[in-house]
Amino acid sequence: MSRPLSKLLFKGISGFRAARSSEIVSGSFYQNGMRYSTSVPNDTDTHDDFKPANKFDGSGLSLKELVEQDVKDNPVMLYMKGVPEVPQCGFSSLAVRVLKQYDVPLSARNILEDPELKTAVKAFSHWPTFPQIFIKGEFIGGSDIILNMHQSGELKEKLKDIAVNQEKSA
Repeated sequence: MSRPLSKLLFKGISGFRAARSSEIVSGSFYQNGMRYSTSVPNDTDTHDDFKPANKFDGSGLSLKELVEQDVKDNPVMLYMKGVPEVPQCGFSSLAVRVLKQYDVPLSARNILEDPELKTAVKAFSHWPTFPQIFIKGEFIGGSDIILNMHQSGELKEKLKDIAVNQEKSA
């Protein structure tokens, strides 16, 4: 008795248009009966504290300029999910572990904190995935490339003068 009843309920639910379609409607879409929003509405009832904020607004820099400055000013710059102390994805964790073996200063930004920063970094590097590693102003790639460079000895050569300069300034 329970099987026919469950089939009847399932057929009844799947008969609803929203439950079986994926339809985009002005920044929102329905999938499997759930409504997902792709934008933040300009709701006058929403307090400013709950609206998304760009953490870099007060710096006077555009996000493009911020990324350019990060890459220029930091010998090793890592855009990652999380922070070096607490990576939030395995690929970011791998990149941090490999780079820490060379005892070089590591600068990083958490792309999960600001979706606009994530977009700006992708546009700057023309690379779609994260983490993204820049060494001496040059885009190197992600964790797979860093790992291959580490295994071949190429990364040691690339970071050699950064480690030496770090020791001199200490």
